[in-house]
Amino acid sequence: MASDVDFNRIEKAVREILTAVGEDPDREGLRETPARVARMYAELLKGLHKDPRVHLTKCFTERYDEVVLVRDITFCSLCEHHLLPFMGKAHIGYLPNGKVVGLSKLARVVDEISRRPQVQERMTEQIAQLLEEELDARGVAVVIEATHTCMTIRGVRKPGSLCVTSAMKGRFRDNLSSRAEVMQLIYGDR
Repeated sequence: MASDVDFNRIEKAVREILTAVGEDPDREGLRETPARVARMYAELLKGLHKDPRVHLTKCFTERYDEVVLVRDITFCSLCEHHLLPFMGKAHIGYLPNGKVVGLSKLARVVDEISRRPQVQERMTEQIAQLLEEELDARGVAVVIEATHTCMTIRGVRKPGSLCVTSAMKGRFRDNLSSRAEVMQLIYGDR
């Protein structure tokens, strides 16, 4: 939430960074940059002040017991090591245990968990654990594919590289055929 962000403090810090790298924060092109950066951080990090569990509180009783999968949920997060963006797609599958959740709620969970300083490995695990706990699912599969600008525009500079992480819970972890089925649903026609 924007009220939890100290915009003035961010603006002062950005002015200091600009000065430290030899720029003039008062020149025309940079005059409003500190305020823009403060608004950007408030937007990119809005998940810090939200609980993604709220999206999973309303479920619907269903006797459906096969895989529910939402793939290609786009997201953008901020690498906590360099404060540079990483972005990509999340694929979420679960095996219901008598209840299902609205599909848009899965995308909302991804949005809120990704909108905080993060590493992809933790993000993957947090989404999987949350779904396993809140949906009481028989199985949860989360696969995340992302491009990390901390690796593509600086340091090793390898554009086009993709990091893939997965978290398998319940039946998707314990049963190889269930894991193979969900992975086929995610990647089979690509």
